[in-house]
Amino acid sequence: MAEDSNYEVPHRRRRQQKTDYKNRLKLLKSGKPRAVVRLSNQHTRVQIADYKQDGDENKAQTLSKELREHGWEHNTGNIPAAYLTGYLAGHKTDNKEALLDSGLRSINEEGRVYAAIKGLKDAGIEVPAGEEVLPSDERVKGEHIKEMTDKNIPEEVEKVKENIQGEYN
Repeated sequence: MAEDSNYEVPHRRRRQQKTDYKNRLKLLKSGKPRAVVRLSNQHTRVQIADYKQDGDENKAQTLSKELREHGWEHNTGNIPAAYLTGYLAGHKTDNKEALLDSGLRSINEEGRVYAAIKGLKDAGIEVPAGEEVLPSDERVKGEHIKEMTDKNIPEEVEKVKENIQGEYN
């Protein structure tokens, strides 16, 4: 039996698949705030976080459940809801730029993560992301969902955007 092992146990949060420390270090070294986007089956969470030595400080935090307060009556786990959640988070913060922090989750082009980023960009936050990965305006407005429901999703997206602008301007 060997007296010394070369195996090093990964950090607890890495073992739990919660933190990619190499990616986090790169984001923190930039000195810019992070746009943290986390997804579940039912909701989208968008946070604008600044690094502090004692722990990250959230400048703005939005959960897609909050869209109900602005008139959204549909599912909160889809692309239009992710877009509106990012849009709301962008209006809640006074930061003008942020870097995307998607965690360990693999992200799809034109998916909910990039819909939230498009919402942040439309709210005036500068987030580096190429236009080719952002969802089209038709998907953000819910044209692809319109066929499955009897309600007019694109009109409701615009109505909620106007409610958010009215509250935060």
